[in-house]
Amino acid sequence: QVQLVESGGGLVQAGGSLRLSCAASGSIFSIDVMGWYHQFPGKRERELVATITGGGDTKYGDSVKGRFTISRDNAKNTVYLQMNSLKPEDTAVYYCTADVKRTFFSGTYSNYWGQGTQVTVSS
Repeated sequence: QVQLVESGGGLVQAGGSLRLSCAASGSIFSIDVMGWYHQFPGKRERELVATITGGGDTKYGDSVKGRFTISRDNAKNTVYLQMNSLKPEDTAVYYCTADVKRTFFSGTYSNYWGQGTQVTVSS
């Protein structure tokens, strides 16, 4: 099994910063893409915040470009999200995701999700 555990969410005032962390553990041979998605109150779909490949290539959602920075520590199987200049509209549950190959013989990567961490930005 593979577990993703997020931490770092909470309540912050507009203009403030938070840093989210997500550590992957369990039966892991390699991890390809890691990333963050958010789910807004009352919405079913999760939207892209940012993703990062094992080589460090990044992709960001339009609403967070220039304010959020994704990074990862491959040795620790951990991905981070530095969130600056937070706005009330960033309020959401933030989910970590990772594409994991569990063994050398695994044919493809499987996608895993964390339980989510609440980020609330007050005005």
